[in-house]
Amino acid sequence: MGNKVVTFTEQQLEDYQDCTFFTRKEILRVFKRFREVNPELIPKSMTENQAHTIVVPANEIEKLPELRENPFKRRICEVFSHDGSGNLTFEDFLDMMSVFSEAAPRDIKAWYAFRIYDLDDDMYIGRGDLLQAARLLTRGQLTARELQDVVSSVLDEADLDADQRLSFMDFEHVVVRAPDFLSTFHIRV
Repeated sequence: MGNKVVTFTEQQLEDYQDCTFFTRKEILRVFKRFREVNPELIPKSMTENQAHTIVVPANEIEKLPELRENPFKRRICEVFSHDGSGNLTFEDFLDMMSVFSEAAPRDIKAWYAFRIYDLDDDMYIGRGDLLQAARLLTRGQLTARELQDVVSSVLDEADLDADQRLSFMDFEHVVVRAPDFLSTFHIRV
């Protein structure tokens, strides 16, 4: 009965609750999912500094069932990794799962969705970002002309200031009107 492994200290759990949209129980479930990615690398107890020093390579995170088929899986890992490499610590993984949780508010989800689509990290979703996103989403099913038409349609519809790129404000304006955004930008814990 006294052999219970302490995964996190009380202070760590409190800190994680303060900076995520999770309960203690959900944090421990997220940790279990993280540990399942590479049990040899990730210890059962993260009571020291391992939660922000042990790094799991992006190619292993991308194998999670929730990400495996997502055409943006690499970009999602890059956005949530603290150094932009795509490799995730537990704290990076916890942040990712928190943003994708049901409890995360729409504005937080919109910000991260914007970051994911801003493939060149210039704080705008430009024509190049949209072309690349359309290629990823259609998996090579459209011709170059059809891709250009899709990008032009998106810019015509969403580019409020007609500068041929989407600012976060432009993007958020579209997302707010998308009724299925919250249900599609979601990973169940």
